[in-house]
Amino acid sequence: MEEKKKKEIGFNIIKNDPTDGHGGFGSGSLSLDNVSPVIIDVDAGEATIEVGAMHARSPVEKGIKFLKSKEEVPNGKPYWLVWVTIDRNEEGPYYAGVTACEMTVDRAIRRGYKSLPEHVNRMDKSIKRFIIVDHMDDRSKGILTEFLKNHNADMWERSKQQLKDDLQAN
Repeated sequence: MEEKKKKEIGFNIIKNDPTDGHGGFGSGSLSLDNVSPVIIDVDAGEATIEVGAMHARSPVEKGIKFLKSKEEVPNGKPYWLVWVTIDRNEEGPYYAGVTACEMTVDRAIRRGYKSLPEHVNRMDKSIKRFIIVDHMDDRSKGILTEFLKNHNADMWERSKQQLKDDLQAN
């Protein structure tokens, strides 16, 4: 049997303006081209880019019925879905929008908790260049910080100071 090779997927880097400055249909709309979902497995201490999370189809989410109450999944394993938006300034690309959403999954009962409206709103906030990560636990902040730095140290250095400050453990 052939072993499946784990694909290394990178962040979506800035594409050309799809409206090309014409100001007609589609101008002023938000593009998902520069957004990447990152899933943090808190227990494993890992963060990975999971493109499937864009449509709630990441390996973590597949086969799980999500409930609206965290109390209904008392033994759920903790995860964070982090929306990372890349933008470009004079110096080059940087992490422009980074927003995190909580999620728990109990594989044994095939149930999980997440707030779909929160996930959609946080993706929107990331696209609009907001930084919303200060509500994360310190361990998860550390995992995300290391992931972003290791993915591209230059992009990390060019990022807003607010991102670096909000990801510092307390």
